[in-house]
Formats: sequence, structure tokens, C-alpha cells
Amino acid sequence: MSHQAIHSRVEGRGSRLSEYWPLAALLGVSALAAGAIVAGFGGGVRTFMHAYMGLFLSVFALLKLFDLEGFKDGFAMYDLAARRTSAWGYVYPFVELALGLAYLAFFLPALTYLVTILVFSFGAVGVVLALRRGLDIDCPCMGNILSVPLSTVTLTEDLGMVAMALMLLVM
Repeated sequence: MSHQAIHSRVEGRGSRLSEYWPLAALLGVSALAAGAIVAGFGGGVRTFMHAYMGLFLSVFALLKLFDLEGFKDGFAMYDLAARRTSAWGYVYPFVELALGLAYLAFFLPALTYLVTILVFSFGAVGVVLALRRGLDIDCPCMGNILSVPLSTVTLTEDLGMVAMALMLLVM
């Protein structure tokens, strides 16, 4: 049984910055760690972006893996592929982890960027449709450990990953 929190539409839910503290902490720590990698080993913007995306995606995957069954159930509420087959909900955190590790290892960079663009663009479509339906759930993107509402912030995360992958692709 899923621990996914479903809420009746609450006025103002998702509008307070304090609701996004776990996400802000993850973004900040990923950026600081990426900066430390660049400072310690050298490199420029490309190295920073690889380190940032690698750390961010790996930590996000880890959060999902803590409760894979709960993630799968919550993900199926808005992701187009996970709604069709529960297998995608089980596989997705491992795809995210593989992408994170590929960024950290600079493994087949062009392929890594293209897969990132595909996966996160497709995910963004599901988020847009869920938001248009008025779905009010805790975003499974943070696993079931941290409570952050599914919102335009979720969409921004997906599109941010797409934008960074596109930038790396053309660099």
C-alpha cells in the first residue's frame, strides 16, 4: 500500500516557499558539492554541470529507492508511461541513477544528454497534464521521505534538466 499523500484541493498549497525547503536544500547541496569538485579537480562550466546533474540525479534516485513501491504508486498518478505500465515506475529510479552516474563519469556524454532530454521532456508533459487536472499530491520526485507538492516547481525541475542537457549538447 502506498504512503503517497493525496490532498483535497487546499487553497494556497504549494504557494509557500517553506514547502519547498527539501528541494532547495537538495539544489543547494548539489551546487556546493559540484563547486567543490570543480575547485578540487579543476574544470569549468561543463565539469560543474556534469557534477551538479550527476549529484542531483543520484540523490533524487536514492530518495525514490527508499520506498520504491510508494514511488511507483505516486508516479502512476501523473506520469504518462507509469500510468500505462507499473514497470516504468519501478525502472525510472534506476534510469535516473544511471543518468546521474553517467554524468559523474562523463560516460557517453552525447547519449546521456539525449536520454536526459527524452526522459525529462516526456516527464514534463505528464506534470503539465496533472497540474491542468488539478492533481494535488506530494511529488513522488522526492520519494516518500520528503513532502513537496507536485507543482510548477516540479515542472521547472524537469525543464531545467532538459535545458542543462541541451546546453551541454551544444557546448
